[in-house]
Amino acid sequence: MAVRVLTGPEGAGAGELSDRDLERLYEPPTLPWLRVNMVTTVDGAATGESGRSGSINNVPDKRVFDTLRRLADVIIVGAGTARAEGYGPGDTPIVVVSRRGEIPENLRGAPPGFVLLATCETAQGLDESRALLGAEHVLVLGADSVDLVRLRDRLETLGHHDLLCEGGPHLLRDLLDAGVVDELTATVVPRLVAGAGPRITAGAPVDVPLELTLLLEEGGTLLGRWSVVRSSA
Repeated sequence: MAVRVLTGPEGAGAGELSDRDLERLYEPPTLPWLRVNMVTTVDGAATGESGRSGSINNVPDKRVFDTLRRLADVIIVGAGTARAEGYGPGDTPIVVVSRRGEIPENLRGAPPGFVLLATCETAQGLDESRALLGAEHVLVLGADSVDLVRLRDRLETLGHHDLLCEGGPHLLRDLLDAGVVDELTATVVPRLVAGAGPRITAGAPVDVPLELTLLLEEGGTLLGRWSVVRSSA
């Protein structure tokens, strides 16, 4: 099915977009760059009846998901999301954010350096995680909670400049509140699911203005890029 470019760079074109075309459309405008990628239904649900985002995504969303992963130097994910979605090790290092210092079961057998933990000094699982991953792969960033500003700084120091976060909703909210997000990429799938599932953000209110920089449409699915508008104050 053909892709329509509703909003985007001049000359972006339409029709069948190759993987390289998508990579050009989703390249960060500058580095370092931290983006968060999420999916939602038209009625605002971040998951389907299974409680997983995998139950609402579709082929266009999966293509963008794969594109962002190819571009990324590192993937950041909350421990709860990694557990619920069945994350396993891949070709790109994964940073698990966990205040309790827990490594999801499917990530425990990864080669050294392919899974890192971002946690805090009071984490219950700190000693076990150091034994599993190696102390150099456990980033202790704060006393009682994970300092997300320090997390971004540490990852950049480690040589990661295209930073991709895949949620979940609480982590996205906290990253926005910390002021470290540059961009939200979000897919809106043409479905209504009702229920009481989560939105793509969860937690105390935040108010972050966004600017739409890219909007694609394929078969009723909308795929967008929104840059965070920085205050000039």
